[in-house]
Amino acid sequence: MTNSIYNFEVVNISGERETLEKYNDKVILIVNVASKCGFTPQYKGLEELYKKYKDQGLIILGFPCNQFGKQEPSDDDEILSFCERNYGVTFPLFSKIEVNGEGAHPLFKFLKKELPGLLGSEKIKWNFTKFLIDKKGNPLKRYAPKDTPSSLIPEIVKLLG
Repeated sequence: MTNSIYNFEVVNISGERETLEKYNDKVILIVNVASKCGFTPQYKGLEELYKKYKDQGLIILGFPCNQFGKQEPSDDDEILSFCERNYGVTFPLFSKIEVNGEGAHPLFKFLKKELPGLLGSEKIKWNFTKFLIDKKGNPLKRYAPKDTPSSLIPEIVKLLG
């Protein structure tokens, strides 16, 4: 199997299928997100990061997930409305997915295998786990939910070159 994320197909929050190939040559931050989580205010930091660095080649991809404390019970339309209304989110959001278990999206199965968490665990522990991807589509680093978007700036700037 490839070590690039570009071959994965995803469904955006509007219901359209796309491959991640469209983000070729971008630094990508993939985040599993939720609207009713203690980390939900990170949407603000993610949006600030996106606005500051998007013209230099950063893209943030948000994947809503309801597997952690049922903190994303809404449907895709409600999620999009919530994110725009409360946090002014303009970075791409995708249709709600699962990140763990049998029904985990293939993209997240791949990311967890490439970048295992603490003690080699592939399981995602909570919302707002972040995966940093280089311009060639290679997963580079996994960040815990408590890692704030602003704490990722030095690594992102280095990758943007």
